[in-house]
Amino acid sequence: MDATTAPHRVPPEMPEYGERNHIFELMQVMLEQLLIYQPKDPLSFMIDHLQRNNDNVPKIVILGPPASGKTTIAMWLCKHLNSSLLTVENLITKDSSTLATEATSHYQKYKTVPNSLLVRLIQERLNDEDCIKRGWILDGIPETREQALMVQTLGITPRHVILLSAPDTVLIERNVGKRIDPQTGEIYHTTFDWPSDSDIQNRLVTPEGISELETARKLLEYHRNIVKIMPSYPKILKVISSDQPCVDVFYQALTYVQTNHRSNAPFTPRVLLCGPVGSGKSLQAALLSQKYGLINVCCGQLLKEAVAEKSGFGNLIQPFFEKEMAVPDNIVLKVLTHRLSQQDCIQKGWVLHGYPRDLDQAQLLEKLAYKPNRVFFLNVPLDSVLERLTLRRTDPVTGERYHLMYKPPPTMEIQERLLQNPKDAEEQIKLKMDLFYRNSAELEGFYTHALTINGDQDPYTVFEYLESGIINPLPQKVP
Repeated sequence: MDATTAPHRVPPEMPEYGERNHIFELMQVMLEQLLIYQPKDPLSFMIDHLQRNNDNVPKIVILGPPASGKTTIAMWLCKHLNSSLLTVENLITKDSSTLATEATSHYQKYKTVPNSLLVRLIQERLNDEDCIKRGWILDGIPETREQALMVQTLGITPRHVILLSAPDTVLIERNVGKRIDPQTGEIYHTTFDWPSDSDIQNRLVTPEGISELETARKLLEYHRNIVKIMPSYPKILKVISSDQPCVDVFYQALTYVQTNHRSNAPFTPRVLLCGPVGSGKSLQAALLSQKYGLINVCCGQLLKEAVAEKSGFGNLIQPFFEKEMAVPDNIVLKVLTHRLSQQDCIQKGWVLHGYPRDLDQAQLLEKLAYKPNRVFFLNVPLDSVLERLTLRRTDPVTGERYHLMYKPPPTMEIQERLLQNPKDAEEQIKLKMDLFYRNSAELEGFYTHALTINGDQDPYTVFEYLESGIINPLPQKVP
């Protein structure tokens, strides 16, 4: 494009297509791969990369001291994500691999595998079809900074690194009671996780090297190495305390690996706020508009402005306002799309509230290519909504608004003349709440990536949750 003709009127379909198909991220990953591998034929390399279509499969490293539970968490994640588990043990016992045979021979003699051989084993394993298509989880690898650097040099880059942490005293206690089922490889504990099946109990064996002295020695070596490994993963490493129930550790780990990292891709927020009357949509929209420059689009306000301006749309809307009837969807949609198609909304983004209110309206909006990329449902219980709305009052003399609980009038004289808007009557509010929740289930089903937020808390706390949901990528939903 000719820069002298700026600003350009970019069709809204272009950035929406780029965001929906992650074009920026795709190009960024391909460029990274080209620079890492430096192929002689870049075009063939990129075609092969695109055909693999595995940029978003799990690529996870789980690290932690002895007895931190990393193998258990790795196994659970593998089952949940349908990925392949890679450990030193299963790498060196891989069938039909000369590297594995060499590693096994060395391990039997020296109880270790040379770093160069281990890294080549990892590289060989990651080229197998299951790792390419379903992703992989490295359990306890790398163990040293040298291994970490060698792995990175080969272009093996995890998307998420989890570091489990617990006090040494807890780890020693755990390790001493560890037992292993030789048939299944499942790990049990004499105190915390003893099997109920007597057959399993009888075949459990005590693994080598788990005495208190040996565990303390391993922990000392681990602490010496881990501080050198951590700088290798500055933006993708998350520390999770393993001094809590294993299920809690697993769900924290699962939540993290399902989270996409923030991207440098250009992003224009198109935010939809859904919630019952009194849930705080207008306030949150105003806060988002103020901080991020988004255009605040309130559907009800647009209709009122159209009537006030006596525009063509306003003349159509006026009779419905006079009869206190709902404005037909086709008229509302014309007013709304006219506003969303203006250049400020395209360039800056928008935050919409008050529409859509049901599934039909949502489908109509999407057909016209006005699809939000962030949808939030603000949940507030009926009691809180009634407290917020039924106690609102207006001073007919000054026009000042009060709330009998949160902002009471300063004098009895003012309080005696306050009036309540008929729309704030308890019966009216209950009707609106009932109507919203009758339609909300279908709306939530339509907006599959919507985020639900507890709106019954401090407004600025709600805003922080909204802000986080807009800035950060949407979490992946794995069945």
